[in-house]
Amino acid sequence: MAYSEAWVTARARDAYEHGRASFDVRPERSALLVIDMQDEFTRPSWSPYWVPAATRMAPRLRQLVEECRAASVPVIWTIFDDTHLGLDRPHALRYLPHADTDWRRPGPAEVWAPMGYRADEALIRKPSYGAFYDTPLDTMLRNLGRDTVIVTGTLTNYCCGITARQAYERGYKVVFGADVTATDDESRQEPELAVLRKGFARVLTAEEITHQLIGRTSGTGNEDWANVT
Repeated sequence: MAYSEAWVTARARDAYEHGRASFDVRPERSALLVIDMQDEFTRPSWSPYWVPAATRMAPRLRQLVEECRAASVPVIWTIFDDTHLGLDRPHALRYLPHADTDWRRPGPAEVWAPMGYRADEALIRKPSYGAFYDTPLDTMLRNLGRDTVIVTGTLTNYCCGITARQAYERGYKVVFGADVTATDDESRQEPELAVLRKGFARVLTAEEITHQLIGRTSGTGNEDWANVT
């Protein structure tokens, strides 16, 4: 059979737009990763790295966190932080555009308080974008007996997307939250979801994730957080 250019292009486009990984999402095999929902990115007007879309989706993600807790799905949080005097960061980071700033956070990085992080949940302080890079995440997941990760947080096309790729490369089934991830330029959201959908993850909304985990739809997650700082 000869494959025409039009046929292979249409096939690729369909996978980007509609591709769906075939695995089920089982609560006893899953862990929720909440990536970098920290003050720098989510606290309104607090830093030059603020991601307004992350602030807007935070109530929906907080609802998913509660649903996962109710389903006994472990919640693992990450923070993009200064660790080991910066000696464990990729050397090239210092040359990239977003490193060119005089802003310094007042004190250690913390999860944005309205997200409801609990001290009895694991918190990883990571030195680079991906949550598996030079961290104990892989060991933690294997000790928990989890082979499926649900990736949420910010930024979609950096820390979240790279974490999804790293998980895929380590043999995990990856679920990626379509509406519980966010990035600083919202025009970049769908292109990243398309790549993940075709090659790395099962891309689902928060409601679809909850339905997979506990067989019912989630809450609206539309609480008014306009005045939360």
